[in-house]
Amino acid sequence: MSEILLVSILSGAILSGAPLLYATLSELVGERAGIINLGLEGIMLMGAVAGFATTVKTGNPALGVVAAALAGALFNMIFAFMVISRNANQLASGLALMFCGVGLSALIGAPFIGSRIEGLGATRVPLLTDIPFFGRSFFQYDILVYAAIPSAVVVWWFLFRTRWGLAIRAVGENPAAAYAAGKDPHLLQYQVLFISGLLGGMAGAHLSLALAHTWAEWMTAGRGFFAVALVIFAKWRPLRAIGGALLFGGAISLQLQMQARGIPVSSFILDMLPYVLSLTVLAIWGRARRSAVPGSLGRVFQGTE
Repeated sequence: MSEILLVSILSGAILSGAPLLYATLSELVGERAGIINLGLEGIMLMGAVAGFATTVKTGNPALGVVAAALAGALFNMIFAFMVISRNANQLASGLALMFCGVGLSALIGAPFIGSRIEGLGATRVPLLTDIPFFGRSFFQYDILVYAAIPSAVVVWWFLFRTRWGLAIRAVGENPAAAYAAGKDPHLLQYQVLFISGLLGGMAGAHLSLALAHTWAEWMTAGRGFFAVALVIFAKWRPLRAIGGALLFGGAISLQLQMQARGIPVSSFILDMLPYVLSLTVLAIWGRARRSAVPGSLGRVFQGTE
């Protein structure tokens, strides 16, 4: 029984960790360019509702994923315009974007409440799926789960192995120096926030198309804020975010498994587990990771004005 429970928790950690990883990568690339976005929750919700609505209308979940990514990217351009072109406060603009996303997604999703879709089906991995006991639990997921870790590797490669990534990190550390070297910090930040929106939209798509197979208001349940904590936990490194996403996904999975098995612990305490873990990460790693924070995070560059 304990082995079955362990496998269930690990399998759930992978499923729950996939959207967290996409969301973390979304926040991470933005912060590497010096922009912190507290509106990630709203971006995920816009991706979730756009992906679900598209899938309901077309019957094609692949189109739903594309629509979700584009919806997240375009919605994030509102935030980009505010903080880059209009020099608005990043924290206030992010919170405004979040609440806007909550309300707008609820409005768009109202006609689809109660609808059900097949969504993204599980894809079997040949040979590995046939492994006794573990095969069906660890090698039978939807395509977004399989793409999550490769996405982290791609983000890492672009950030740390390309000239574009070097320019992005330079803007995040010292935009004035990047500008003096011939780079346009504003253009690079727009590019990064578009990519960030794509990843955030995909995170939302996984929730509605792969996990829930339906639409519900505020179905992200704070995952956008988990992602902010995960960026700190990962020390602003994409590959470190993989382990962090699995850890947080495991907390969510443990909570659900304990509730499903009727373990005599207050449901309120179980619901608190992922949030308590977020606070613990911030308390333990916040000061220790301070040296890894991009030097110009949260600051507005005005050198091209």
